[in-house]
Amino acid sequence: MHTPNKWKMTPERVSQFIKTYSFALMVDSEFEATHLPLVYKADEGELGTLYGHVSRANRHGKGLDKTCVLVVFSGPHSYISPTWYAEKPAVSTWNYAAVHVQGEVEYLDDENTLACLDELISQYEPSILHDTDLLPADYQAKLLRGIVGIKINVQSVQAKEKLGQHKSAADQQGVVAGLQADTHSDAQALLRYMLKHEIGIGS
Repeated sequence: MHTPNKWKMTPERVSQFIKTYSFALMVDSEFEATHLPLVYKADEGELGTLYGHVSRANRHGKGLDKTCVLVVFSGPHSYISPTWYAEKPAVSTWNYAAVHVQGEVEYLDDENTLACLDELISQYEPSILHDTDLLPADYQAKLLRGIVGIKINVQSVQAKEKLGQHKSAADQQGVVAGLQADTHSDAQALLRYMLKHEIGIGS
């Protein structure tokens, strides 16, 4: 991914981004792709480690061990009209945030796969983690027979926030105003992201 310095994320931002936008696209060297949620442990390994699972019926469940994959985490994105800029001339563009991770896959044993599932539940709905009516032991054992737990040892990270940070304050404020007027859910998600990170709200 083309990532000029002006659009790079800090490691802290990367960690928070992956936690927030954890549903990823994992692609192997043969361009086989799987969509799946992943848990990121930034403090495990030099660049962190990703954990998840795939179905045993999925081809990825059978041939991933010791292979390299690209994992793409996509954040908010939206069309940006040149009419929103204060300065002219200007062209249409697309603002977005994304993280690309490359790493080597390692299969997990049953014990670590269960721990991985617990981590995933804890991230999204911790209140059901110890609900034995919902997740009894025999049901978890049955689940294990149908999935393969994986860890991805991260080897490189490319993280990009193309949000118009390099534009003038007037241009940034124009983009915020344009997004505020756009009712599309993508535009509103991008607007919230930009305002959260204080882009377009300066004087």
